[in-house]
Amino acid sequence: MKRYLAAASAVAAGLALLLAPGAGAAAGNPYERGPAPTQASVEALRGPYAVAETSVSSLAATGFGGGTIYYPTSTADGTFGAVAVSPGFTATQSSVAWLGPRLASQGFVVFVIDTLTTLDQPDSRGRQLLAALDHLTQKSPVRGRVDASRLAVMGHSMGGGGTLEAAKSRPSLKAAVPLTGWNTDKTWPEISTPTLVIGADGDTIAPVATHSEPFYESLPAGLDKAYLELNGATHFTPNTSNTTIAKYSLSWLKRFVDDDVRYEQFLCPLPRPGLTIDEYRGSCPLGS
Repeated sequence: MKRYLAAASAVAAGLALLLAPGAGAAAGNPYERGPAPTQASVEALRGPYAVAETSVSSLAATGFGGGTIYYPTSTADGTFGAVAVSPGFTATQSSVAWLGPRLASQGFVVFVIDTLTTLDQPDSRGRQLLAALDHLTQKSPVRGRVDASRLAVMGHSMGGGGTLEAAKSRPSLKAAVPLTGWNTDKTWPEISTPTLVIGADGDTIAPVATHSEPFYESLPAGLDKAYLELNGATHFTPNTSNTTIAKYSLSWLKRFVDDDVRYEQFLCPLPRPGLTIDEYRGSCPLGS
């Protein structure tokens, strides 16, 4: 009887471990966060983590204009990867704020920033994204929740151009996601950070033919990279909540910041054109 009870206890303990949040991580990848993803979970407005936020005043910021940090409230799964997000020309953090809680609820610390001025150019925005990541990992009140070795950048328009600048300047970044990016520099052969370029078929400010497409095509041939062209979209589509942007940005960040291969199913085989995707190009398999 005692032997039976001991065996039953062992089984129960094993089941409890498997069902715990982030449990799959211990078996193979210590950076996995959250349950196994599904089509519904990557398209959901919110993920499995409750989210809190804290503001960073421009007076407390060095090298950028302050912003808002969104982070999972749970500490049960350890630290999280982090991403800094820049707005575009003449815009403030509010224009891309929807990405904060959406990505944080999936298991990231997200710093949506204001820039020093709304007129900053891409090279300046790139430096500011990196300054924001430094603040996040070294000075912020949530620095203990962040794994400083797993960082990424995103940005819209000139912030997208700044995303490329940041990735070029800091090769240790794990992922970059420019959203309808704008930059006078069209070629990025120096980038070694896995990069998902997102453009819009109806963009007249940063047309894909002169911005997102050459950005993507100029990335090194052996790099993990992808190009997503949104269907029926404009330059300003990233300024409002968008399921397609969120789904593929999340999957890219999970795959390369968290090294979570469970999300590769949404990136490879390459997504097919449809109602929201005009075109998708990329390198598969990833991480090879």
